[in-house]
Amino acid sequence: MNQPAISDKKEAIYTAAARLFQEKGYSATSMRELAAAVGLEASSLYSHIASKTELLDHICFHAAHRFTKGMQVISDTQVQPIEQIRALLDLHMTIALEDPTSQTVFNDEWRHLPEERLIAFRALRKQYEVGFLTLIERAQKVGQVRPMEPKLILLTLLSALRWLYVGKGLNSRMKPTDIKSQMTRFLLHGLTPE
Repeated sequence: MNQPAISDKKEAIYTAAARLFQEKGYSATSMRELAAAVGLEASSLYSHIASKTELLDHICFHAAHRFTKGMQVISDTQVQPIEQIRALLDLHMTIALEDPTSQTVFNDEWRHLPEERLIAFRALRKQYEVGFLTLIERAQKVGQVRPMEPKLILLTLLSALRWLYVGKGLNSRMKPTDIKSQMTRFLLHGLTPE
């Protein structure tokens, strides 16, 4: 099912909300600040969105669906497991480098979602982690990844990728393609020379 198109103004509101949530946190961001950031009166903002919660929901679930849909596409490919892991690392880095503001909100502010949405969001995160873990285990079975605890590998990879959302200096000094290339090489081959 196709999702309805989002108006330019609504997209600007989502973008501004993600930036403000990243800078100040969800709880500390006011609707008045958000309205000012997009050049609207606070009362006019509500003609575009229902609530601050709607904004957080959109930002979190948009990112979650990008990850889970990308995971599904990669899992459906007929390539070696290590190549699927490489593609998943690339997906993760691409999303982080394209939209670090929303990714920070996705990683840090999701806890503010209402309970029923929190359950759905956690399920999507779990689905992504289980898919990633499955790829690691498949790669181990065919000798493409060292025989280590798969969950340790997963958590190490995800922790290493997390800095892309908050790293400021390096992102401005390196091209995204170079960051992705060097990160992938390091994550797959470690510190020692190949």
